Order: sequence, then C-alpha cells, then structure tokens
Amino acid sequence: MQEIIQKDKSIFLFLNNLGSQSFDQFWIMISATWIWIPLYVIFLYLLFKNYKLRNLVFILIFIALGVTVSDQLAGVFKTGIARLRPCHDPTLTGLMRSVQCGGQFGFYSSHAANTFFIANFMTLLLHKKFRLLPYILFSWAMIVSYSRIYLGVHFPMDIVMGALMGFFAGGFFATLALNVIHKQNSSDSISTK
Repeated sequence: MQEIIQKDKSIFLFLNNLGSQSFDQFWIMISATWIWIPLYVIFLYLLFKNYKLRNLVFILIFIALGVTVSDQLAGVFKTGIARLRPCHDPTLTGLMRSVQCGGQFGFYSSHAANTFFIANFMTLLLHKKFRLLPYILFSWAMIVSYSRIYLGVHFPMDIVMGALMGFFAGGFFATLALNVIHKQNSSDSISTK
C-alpha cells in the first residue's frame, strides 16, 4: 500500500508541476462550479427536448438524488480514510505548486465524482440521439478532474476513485430514471387505449 501511495505522490508531483502561473487563473475557472452553469442549461434543454415535461421532473429528481448521494459518500470517505490533501501533506512542502487548498482531507474528489456522475447519467439518457455526446461529456469530466490535480487539492488516486464512484452512481440513477420513464410511458399508452 505504501508503494501505491508513493507512486500516487510521484504522479501527482509530475502533473502538478506541469503548471505555470500564467495558466493558474484558467484552471481555477475550470474548477469553479459557476462557469459550467451554461453547460447545465444546455443539458436541461436537451433533456426537455427529448423527454416529456413530466419525465423531465423525474430525471431532475434522480439527478438531485444522485449528486447528493455522490457528494455525501465523498464526505464519508474523506473523514473515514482521512488522507491529507496534497496541499496539507507536509512531505510535499516545497515540492508542489499549491494554487488553491481545500479542507484537510481529500480522498475522494467530489468534483470528479459529480462530473463523472453527470457525464454517465446524461450519456445513458441521450447517447442514442447524440452520438458524440459521450465523448464531449467524458472529456469535460476529465478536464475538470485534472484541474483538481493542477490546483494542488487532489492526488490522482482521489480523482480515479471519485470518477469511478461518480460513473457507477450515474449509471445506477440513470437506470432508475429510465425505468420510471418507461413505466410512466407504458401506463400512459394503456390509459389512452
């Protein structure tokens, strides 16, 4: 385990030190939530366009539940595992670029979990209509996740675990949403006969 942690730190230092001060503001912006509001509006529009309004309400409920579960699980892991963020790790003092810093513990990344949750959830609901959407969504999730390493707030393993948790949660909640929509549409077609 110690060997894995050391390898994780080495990869972190390599990726983190690729940064330079002239790009810091760009990566701070990429990592911020507010910058992605227009993207979320586009997601909402695509869902509205492809599903009935009543189905959209179910979808939004499952998104809210999924993001909440993903976020809360990250909090449980952070306090339970208690792995220091890179910016709080005394063994990395003077070796890394610390652009931002968060709470004391960082395993696993909520940013990675939430973006991969949305990427997988939206992919499963819309990939049949928009073939390129999965590539766009997962590229976006990877860029946001990398920003956390760049800024010095997460190790690569924090990102990988967050991405996996978000991916599986996105699949689970998308499946639930699609089942509810299917049942809703089936009962509508029976009642109109």
